[in-house]
Amino acid sequence: MPVVPMKEILDRALAERYGVAAFNVVNDLSIEAVLAAAVAERAPVILQTSVKTVKQYGRGRLHDIFQALVRDVDVPVTLHLDHCPDRAVITGCLAGGWNSVLFDAHELDVAENRRQTTEVVAEARRTGAHVEGEIEGIQGVEDDVGSDDASRIQSLEVAVDFIKNTGVDCFAPAIGNAHGQYKQAPTLDAQRVSDLVAATGVPMALHGGTGLSDEQFTDLIARGCAKVNISTALKESFMKSGLEALQDAAERGKWDPPTLFRHQRTALIEMATRHIRLFGGSGRAW
Repeated sequence: MPVVPMKEILDRALAERYGVAAFNVVNDLSIEAVLAAAVAERAPVILQTSVKTVKQYGRGRLHDIFQALVRDVDVPVTLHLDHCPDRAVITGCLAGGWNSVLFDAHELDVAENRRQTTEVVAEARRTGAHVEGEIEGIQGVEDDVGSDDASRIQSLEVAVDFIKNTGVDCFAPAIGNAHGQYKQAPTLDAQRVSDLVAATGVPMALHGGTGLSDEQFTDLIARGCAKVNISTALKESFMKSGLEALQDAAERGKWDPPTLFRHQRTALIEMATRHIRLFGGSGRAW
């Protein structure tokens, strides 16, 4: 199946009230493992890249890896640029084949954020791409982007005005969620998701998913969080499984890289499968 626009994936998910897992991949192994899980579950999936990963690989090389690995995949896949405040990186990724971008301008005042996001939406349309927007920072630092300070929550009216006037295809509301692992169970303003979807008809993106309870995920997806970001869980699975394999190699005195890679791949497939099933994405491919 060819790569599918993000809007098509999310509009279907919103209409049928399931969540599409959006995994922040870090290399070719993680891309392949997430795709393997999605194919096995017959689920649509979003592969997300951070600005840090784009710069680490180089935009062209990273997109080439993506294209090579999705070539024979027969479930809907889209490539998304996660939290990016840099307009130059946005422009480069849109020109370089990314299907959607999150223009993260929450540090600007709302009026300037709205103006620039409108420009990014127009730019994305020229390449057939889509845009996720936000006006409030999601607490926590992820891939060197963000802050541990809580962001000011804008009124419902301000958020609705932003969504309608910019033309964003997806919106990331702050509802008490945070990037990284939670130190204690978060108290979420789930009603805000319902209110925004009712007022705009636009899918919501849930950030800071790692550490939420199954019940919180299920409730937020039912309210309209059609895109559910998973970053910390992927990184922890990748690193911890690698550590286990390396510790075992040290104990046995056998240093075989393919064994390390197989161990990491298995852990990532299990992690991705668990989230896809929890979000209701299994069997939703078309």
